[in-house]
Amino acid sequence: MSPLVATPTDPAVLRQAFGCFPSGVTALCALRSGTPVGMAASTFTPVSLEPPLVSVCVQDTSSTWPKLRGQGRLGLSVLTEGQDLVCRSLAAKSGDRFADVDWQAGEDDSVYIHGANLWLDCSIHSELPGGDHTIVLLEIHGLKAEPDRAPLVFHGSRFRRLAG
Repeated sequence: MSPLVATPTDPAVLRQAFGCFPSGVTALCALRSGTPVGMAASTFTPVSLEPPLVSVCVQDTSSTWPKLRGQGRLGLSVLTEGQDLVCRSLAAKSGDRFADVDWQAGEDDSVYIHGANLWLDCSIHSELPGGDHTIVLLEIHGLKAEPDRAPLVFHGSRFRRLAG
């Protein structure tokens, strides 16, 4: 193995390094004035069992997070293998992100993506600064899990499949 590189200042180098760690992909969504609003987030982490908390990290430049932040409840859907087009749609910078996405509204205006292997009904517990991101702790109020569905995996800047 080659020696370590000094602290990189190039964001592309860091992005490539962070891409060495595979992650699942989530959709964080809600209804706002009757219209679905959502975003894709691959920085999802279970945090605590008591109280039940998960986290997502949101880029400070996000134009979607300010729209979601004010909602009482948020639906978090863990996307599954084959939902890469759903992820790309929810990550789009323009256009109707939900045009080709099969979704359903829950109670309290949360929104869930059909075909996901986990739905979490959440509210914002707290937010913490994290460099150029905000770390959002979400408290879980309800869930629906289908663990036999393979997750959508993002690694090395592309979608991959788990070995069966």
